[in-house]
Amino acid sequence: MLSFLVVFPILVFVFLQSFGTNTYPLQVFHTQWIEEVQLEGQTLRDTVEDASLLKGKKIVDTIYHRIPNFRLTDQYNRPFQSNQLEGMIYVVDFFFTRCGNPSLCPQMSQELKRVQENFKDQKALKLLSFTVDPDHDTPAVLKEYAGRYQAQEGKWFFLTGDKTKIYDLAFEGFKVNAMEEEAVVKPDFLHAIKFILVDKEGRIRGYYNGTEREEVDRLILEIKILLHEYKQV
Repeated sequence: MLSFLVVFPILVFVFLQSFGTNTYPLQVFHTQWIEEVQLEGQTLRDTVEDASLLKGKKIVDTIYHRIPNFRLTDQYNRPFQSNQLEGMIYVVDFFFTRCGNPSLCPQMSQELKRVQENFKDQKALKLLSFTVDPDHDTPAVLKEYAGRYQAQEGKWFFLTGDKTKIYDLAFEGFKVNAMEEEAVVKPDFLHAIKFILVDKEGRIRGYYNGTEREEVDRLILEIKILLHEYKQV
């Protein structure tokens, strides 16, 4: 009995540290609210995109942005479809294997490896790295790159495919930039250095600087919060 009295407060403290003071509701990004307004005797509807403007408005509907369906190829040269992510939380980044700046793509991949290590046994979490240089980054190239970061098969997917589709998915789906930049010597690419957290409903719940350890620590915490929302921790 004495040992229980000693251990129980410790367990409570650990729980509160994990899901008490550090628990907070995660934003759903790119949400739109439909308000109803009266104008010249008519009932009209308008779209509100800023949550700070909701006060005093009559909101009749809420529209959540969701990631569209996509079909690409993974590092094992296997088809990868977005429906494989049903019921999953996932983290996304955009990169290319011949990135020459060690503080960008390699750093992001190293940080994503750290995310993988924190959730290696969590089946409800997947990691997706989309190449912005698909002409060069074939499945074989991606497989070699994935090996450098001990990517766990079935957990961390490196995806390639049609360049236009990938760029459109980045811009329209994940709301980040991805493009090829003209260069004299060799192709260069501009892409967001963000990690993107997506929930089971395909809604974006967070953006994080993938080159900064503190930001990735926040991502790790918010993955835990999201898993806790789904009661999977």
